[in-house]
Amino acid sequence: MAEPFKLLIHAGTVAQIGRHLQRAWPAFERARFESLASTGLEALELKARAMHLADALVATLPGDFAQAAELIEASLAPPLPLDDRGEPVSLADGERDAGLNGWAVWSLGEVVVRQGMGDVPRALRCLHALTQRFSAEFAIRPFIAQHPQPTLDTLTRWVEDPSAHVRRLVSEGSRPRLPWGLRLQALVREPSPTLPLLRALQDDPSAYVRRSVANHLNDIAKDHPDLVARWVGQHRAGAGTERTALLRHASRTLIKQGHAPTLAAWGLGEPLQGQVSLVLDRAQASIGDTLALQVRLSSASPRPQTLVVDYAVHHVRAGGGSSPKVFKGWKLTLAPRETRVLDKRHSLRPVTTRRLYPGTHRIELRINGQTVADAAFELRA
Repeated sequence: MAEPFKLLIHAGTVAQIGRHLQRAWPAFERARFESLASTGLEALELKARAMHLADALVATLPGDFAQAAELIEASLAPPLPLDDRGEPVSLADGERDAGLNGWAVWSLGEVVVRQGMGDVPRALRCLHALTQRFSAEFAIRPFIAQHPQPTLDTLTRWVEDPSAHVRRLVSEGSRPRLPWGLRLQALVREPSPTLPLLRALQDDPSAYVRRSVANHLNDIAKDHPDLVARWVGQHRAGAGTERTALLRHASRTLIKQGHAPTLAAWGLGEPLQGQVSLVLDRAQASIGDTLALQVRLSSASPRPQTLVVDYAVHHVRAGGGSSPKVFKGWKLTLAPRETRVLDKRHSLRPVTTRRLYPGTHRIELRINGQTVADAAFELRA
């Protein structure tokens, strides 16, 4: 069984921070910091632990932010190295022990947020250093919210930074709906300020950066689907393998939803010409079972048809009614007059993000975003 996320920050993290801050500043009140940071730590979840350590840091670092920032930077390990694809890899043992890196850096970034709002340029220089040892994606968001223009101006310069960690921060830190992060409501409403940044980074040599750009565009798609559909249409022409993969990942939510302009941008907007059937292997199933789906496609077209075949399960909700969840099925080319049978096994085991309730569940089969068949089964406790 996997360990709880909260254990990523623990007593050893407290000792690590204390040791390296004292190395950078012999006058640091290490014993007081470790006492404050350790008290009550075990009862907290991960994010609360990071904030708790930040409380202890604010209480023991210098009140002058410029001095505090200098000490934070002096306590850091070397930047995380990158592999041939531009993906971060772990530091060697000696380098890791040479300074702060990893989850401890989350709390350092929170100190910059709390103490650095009065000196945005100095705060951003500190985040520039921190993001190369972990990530400053959470810490930079309050600066975008409270000081948008100087922060976005800095991000514009950072798109050409030699560090892939910093270039990734440009995209990841400005995502409108970053999980666990402050929601940037102004960018949710109007994402145009970040589009030049994404345009500059979508062909970045680092896969780490490109994946962030894709996730940023997927965030935008939740509020501005037509904008992302246009982006795909504009940037897919002449795209190489890497940009094509980025655009597909960016439009994954819209494709699953059957968003017609996005499907058209991928050449998937045409309805099936032919017949289709959906058959379930049983009419009743229990929570924890596996349900088998069989799809039969028969082409009536003299030309090949490129098809995306997904299915939506309308899960019964606790208070009544239902809500659909789309699952990926198949992407295929159906030959002229071809008949093909597709099989899928769908798990009915509960997961952490979805609780299952007894009742009648309907399954819709969608081809190129259009519902073409359905079936139902009764789910028992």
